[in-house]
Amino acid sequence: MISIRATKRFTEQAGGLSVFEDLALDIPEGEFVCIVGRSGCGKSTLLRIIGGLETATAGGVTFGWSGGRTAQIGFVFQEPGLFPWRTVWDNVKLGLEIRGESGPALARRVNDMLDIVRLRGFEKYYPYQLSGGMAQRVAIARAFVIEPDLLLMDEPFAALDTHTRADMHVELLRVWQAFKKTVVFVTHNVDEAVFLADRVVVLAGRPASVRADLAIDLPRPRRRFGADEIAHQEEIVKWLSAGSEPQTSEA
Repeated sequence: MISIRATKRFTEQAGGLSVFEDLALDIPEGEFVCIVGRSGCGKSTLLRIIGGLETATAGGVTFGWSGGRTAQIGFVFQEPGLFPWRTVWDNVKLGLEIRGESGPALARRVNDMLDIVRLRGFEKYYPYQLSGGMAQRVAIARAFVIEPDLLLMDEPFAALDTHTRADMHVELLRVWQAFKKTVVFVTHNVDEAVFLADRVVVLAGRPASVRADLAIDLPRPRRRFGADEIAHQEEIVKWLSAGSEPQTSEA
């Protein structure tokens, strides 16, 4: 379980900017959660606080992982962030390398991961030789190969064209279902959220609050624009457009 009880203010701005106050959110282990909201509502700031890249002004994040172990966290951002001087294989192994792993065990892990993301045969390619979708698959492989307990994704497909983005949704779900890790995925795209998530959390207002916490109880694989999917999309849009008072609804 991830338990978030956090306030974030940027005091250096004139008069101060309160991003969110006493925001409360719990995420069970193994769940795929999408955080949806308009640009500037604090989605990415919240993700960075969960991942320890930014500190909360008050409160913070508690990890209650099974077995009491320290949570391993992986990141995938909007830009793949691949090292241009490294091949696909060398980019994927980076996290394992940092942890001090080497030898045949590392090679097996990297090769297995490249099989899962369907990039075998591209091991010796450099980032400049890859399409945008392939580069993001490398980034996803690099994040998953360390077997993180928690994967944080900040609008990772926003820069891709519509068809590549749709393909990446399918690829991500295929990899996630193989590992069943906890995923927190930030997006402002409602269709994307309904296609991917077990649960959609809607942030809105300033300071932002959890406007709605909606279960997406649809079987996978999902349709892009089936009647049930559209009903969930319309529910999310309704909460995004609602007034300033924080509320909660169950789908």
